[in-house]
Amino acid sequence: MSQALSYAAFANDKPLAPFTFDRRQPRPDDVAIEILYCGVCHSDLHFARNDWGMSQYPLVPGHEIVGRVTSVGDKVSRFKAGDLVGVGCMVDSCRTCAACKDGVEQYCLEGFTMTYGGEDRQDGTMTQGGYSDSIVVSEHFVLQMPDGIDLASAAPILCAGVTTYSPLKHHGVGKGHKVGVIGMGGLGHMGVKLAKALGAEVTVFTRSDAKVEEAKRNGADHVVVSSDQAQMDAVAETFDFMLDTVPVQHDLNPYLTSLKYDGTHIIVGLLEPIEPAIEAFNLVFKRRVVAGSLIGGIAETEELLKLCADQGITCDIEMLDINNINEGFERMEKGDVRYRFVIDMATLKNSAA
Repeated sequence: MSQALSYAAFANDKPLAPFTFDRRQPRPDDVAIEILYCGVCHSDLHFARNDWGMSQYPLVPGHEIVGRVTSVGDKVSRFKAGDLVGVGCMVDSCRTCAACKDGVEQYCLEGFTMTYGGEDRQDGTMTQGGYSDSIVVSEHFVLQMPDGIDLASAAPILCAGVTTYSPLKHHGVGKGHKVGVIGMGGLGHMGVKLAKALGAEVTVFTRSDAKVEEAKRNGADHVVVSSDQAQMDAVAETFDFMLDTVPVQHDLNPYLTSLKYDGTHIIVGLLEPIEPAIEAFNLVFKRRVVAGSLIGGIAETEELLKLCADQGITCDIEMLDINNINEGFERMEKGDVRYRFVIDMATLKNSAA
């Protein structure tokens, strides 16, 4: 085993603090990675505070990991020491069920193993994430970073990016489609960039007048302030797809009426009951669909990384010193980041020196 330096949550009501723990001895199919950057996802905050009732402490968050390979096991064929790689939200799955064979490991029938806060399928220990200086991951769940991609801004692509790309690809979004993106945060701004890259005409829906110019700077063709009823009326029955990135309860019905017949409303941000309830009339009379989507598979994520490298698509980031992670959590909760924090792991090594 090797000692890993990290920041961890020790209780739902306590700030993250330094934590040293043992990473497992690499198995024959494992890749050992020195972590260079780690994105800060809103899920990290939820897990640190046990908002979803599944957290076990101490908990090292972080599932948007970019690093450099330090060593590989005897059975590893795709990677070698020195390679630049990524690790996203998953580090294992059953690998044999229909979903895994279809390359959508996030829908593994036995449940995928989370990068942190999950149970290792072989030894039963709790997985620990990327707010640390190293990680050990099975080769199948390690992602090759393409040449030319900006490593720091690529980190959130492994979660925020693929969370928006996967449903756009699955539903066949492309040239000639009109896509509405609800919300202009970490997920939303990536949704805009990726829908545009696929050829769609994109409209951002926001409740804030202050985000109109931001949305246009990120490539949106149009912006609708959803609190303005006249603007909402003007786009009734206009869109083929709605990509809903809002992570808290909100009324879906006004957005459903903005869809054409056979339109699809895709939820990627909300993991709570839908309140207020959906009015069935809005579905039945126009054959509309409400769908959900969860992150993305491994092959799909590598495909996205290549697309981003080829087209120069990046996530808008703010670099963060890990010693300021608790202030970062507070700012993230207030929506005071445009649009994703990324931790420079050199700051962890410097703090330990």
